[in-house]
Amino acid sequence: MTWQRARDWIEHGGDHTFPMGDVDRKAVAAELPGYLAGRLRAEGRWAITPHPFRVAGAACLPGAAQVAAWLDRRELREPDDPEADAERILDVLRDRPEEWRRDLAHRLVNGLRASRVRGWQTLAGRPGFDLAACLAIETGIEPPENDAFVVGWLWHLYREIRNGAGIGLVRDHLFLDLMVARLFQAEGVAAPLAHDRNRSPMPVIGVLADLAAEGRLKRQTLIDGCAARFLTHGQGRDIEPFVHLWNRLAPTHAELPVVDLVRVLPVAAAPLARLAADELRRYDDAVGLAPDLFAETVGALAFRPERTHVTTAVRWIATATPERADGALAALALVFGQEDHALRARSVRLARKLAPHATPAAFATIREAASELPWDLRTQIAAVFGEVATPPPAERPVPGTLEITFSLPETPPPIVSAAELIAALGSARSSGPMDVEPALAALVTLTHHDRAATAEALRPWWEASGGRAFLRGDSLTSYHPRLLLRDCVGAVVSPWESAELSRLVGEYRRDYDRFRPLPDRVFPDRMRELIALLESGRTLPVLLATPTSSTGHVDPATLVDRLEALGDNEPLPLDFGQALLRLPRSADPDVVARAETLTSPAGRRLAAWLREGPPDPITECGILAMRRCVAYEDYRQVPALHTRMRPGTPGLPEPIAGLWTLEPRESPYASYPEHLAWWPSITPSHRESIAAHLLECFSARTTDETRVLTVLVQGEGPVGRATAGAIVTALGRKRPEAAEAMKILIARGQFDGADFGWALAELVRADVVKLGRVIPALDDLAQSGAHQEMWALLAEAIPALLPKAGDRPLTGLAELLTVAAKAALMAGAQAEIPGLAEAAARKGGSRVTLEARVLLDAISRASR
Repeated sequence: MTWQRARDWIEHGGDHTFPMGDVDRKAVAAELPGYLAGRLRAEGRWAITPHPFRVAGAACLPGAAQVAAWLDRRELREPDDPEADAERILDVLRDRPEEWRRDLAHRLVNGLRASRVRGWQTLAGRPGFDLAACLAIETGIEPPENDAFVVGWLWHLYREIRNGAGIGLVRDHLFLDLMVARLFQAEGVAAPLAHDRNRSPMPVIGVLADLAAEGRLKRQTLIDGCAARFLTHGQGRDIEPFVHLWNRLAPTHAELPVVDLVRVLPVAAAPLARLAADELRRYDDAVGLAPDLFAETVGALAFRPERTHVTTAVRWIATATPERADGALAALALVFGQEDHALRARSVRLARKLAPHATPAAFATIREAASELPWDLRTQIAAVFGEVATPPPAERPVPGTLEITFSLPETPPPIVSAAELIAALGSARSSGPMDVEPALAALVTLTHHDRAATAEALRPWWEASGGRAFLRGDSLTSYHPRLLLRDCVGAVVSPWESAELSRLVGEYRRDYDRFRPLPDRVFPDRMRELIALLESGRTLPVLLATPTSSTGHVDPATLVDRLEALGDNEPLPLDFGQALLRLPRSADPDVVARAETLTSPAGRRLAAWLREGPPDPITECGILAMRRCVAYEDYRQVPALHTRMRPGTPGLPEPIAGLWTLEPRESPYASYPEHLAWWPSITPSHRESIAAHLLECFSARTTDETRVLTVLVQGEGPVGRATAGAIVTALGRKRPEAAEAMKILIARGQFDGADFGWALAELVRADVVKLGRVIPALDDLAQSGAHQEMWALLAEAIPALLPKAGDRPLTGLAELLTVAAKAALMAGAQAEIPGLAEAAARKGGSRVTLEARVLLDAISRASR
């Protein structure tokens, strides 16, 4: 019965001491693996409590290798309480031979593996470490080298500190000296060292520094260890805790490993680079670096990509003595290649100052590096160092190829049967025009051909989708396209109940319409018009405005066919007005001739529209300050770009005239859109009119949904200041769709640099758009093949953004001038920029003045 006793003990959770004297170890060892396998098959890994299995295996398995392998099994290696687990296993191991226990201790230490530490393990104990460490201490072995053991020791140290242990526990730890010697080479130690990084100092770092302060640990050991870590791991982000330890130790000048700090400087991670630069400068000020180490130090700083380190190098060089001239000039030659013109200008001044103390070799280095400087700085170098080669005109930035990733979906085939209509109603989840409009058109046509059969076929779907449960007047049933489609089905299936719903909705909409922008109301108004028709018992053979293209366009020939199909039936006014707005900008003469034969009032209106071409609204854009809600109950006058719009042609149908009438309003709620995806399809041949309405939403910050822009620009019609303003506003919010919309316009040859430059200047000067937010996108576009268009944009914007005499330059203007210089070189620009020469001629070395000179130089180079 000995196995049965051990099994009962395991099944009761091992909550008391293992019955060593009452079991046959050999019998338990034979049964235990099979029993565990059966439990795993029946219950799964996560239902197993590891602790009793670990204790039983440690007590009964015969060999040290077998015990180590058993404890390291995947399903057993992480007990809930590692510290308590270690104590109980040690109890059952104490009657084993000492040599056997030493062997097991070696195996357990070697078997520890690095893994991510879960949150609970920081204070509950690292699985496997407590047992391995305690057994190593009991047997007196020196733990073999294993990085995971060092990491486990550091987590153990952190846990003890957080649990309130004093420095005395660490001071007297048996493994302290051994672990400290190893932690500077071990992988993975940064996590326990830096854990709780918000505490000052970090717990483990603080204890190590305190032990060094009292002499228990040698300061030089820790300092040299940090330096060794800097050399081997200095490029990684996990160097930070060693930087903190170094700062706590605060090495004296005599303790500094100067050469090591110089060696790590060129490629060190940011925190280490800052540390090395500060320590070397402190040492140089107090003791003085040898000329060769000084040259290597400032050269390493000048080589780094961060502007702050390059600036540190230039400032350091400003203090250089004559014997350091050659090393300083070699570093300055690296600064000549920086894009920051202010740094280049200062480096030129320092180079001229050091020239009298330089050797011919340093002269040659400076002349070679100066060939890429702007003409004014090249001239200054040549006056002191001799003739500088001018870069040939062919050496200009090479633009990439414009790539567009956005495309419109394919137009779905028409729905021709009730079964297809039901499938479309049940499967589609989107509420976009190309999902809803085809289903609506099919519903109208099928109902006209056989209303009774269509109603009977649709009734199960209507009832399953809510039916009578939705007979209430709220915002969803009033405006949501897919729910409006369901209500349209309800007008066919149950017209008397639909009429009651329409009455409720009508009362609701009288109050709610004023909170919605006009384009959001176009489709709901059309649907209510159609629902009213179906509720009255009438039908139409066809809807006129159903798109034939994914842009929302209606083919002119198809519209003529639809009007012919109407026969003597008058079209619904809103449906007809929407159809006119969806016509393309031009039509085939044969189609126009067919339209001329139509005799109905709608036919004559269509013929005139096709014959004379579509009219466009008149728009006027400008910056206005309007009262907006900027925070909860916080209303202020907020400047933004707004558009006033009015019809350009008298006598337009009311739906069109209303949509093309826009006056900016104070209330932000009047610009709250819910279905922007529909807006481009409303007037796909009049993009500017929708852009005008979009500006109201963007100015009120009632939406950050800018994906509509990539669809909008794929329509037709003028692209003016409203479109440019909407795209630049979105660009200022760092929306990728804005840059994609610009690419589409460029690829289609419809990008107007003057309008976009005007919009950028107006929005920046009004502080609506920050230059720093748009510059990366403009730079990327210029280098991706849109250099001609970006130059046209910047040539229009820069004159309005240059500071007047006595004014402070706009933040980011220097960087904008840098992008303009690149675009000018790539575009071969020859145009003059009003005010640029005056800005470049100003005295002083401000970045804007220097970059203005660079841009002038770029224009002169581009024209050659």
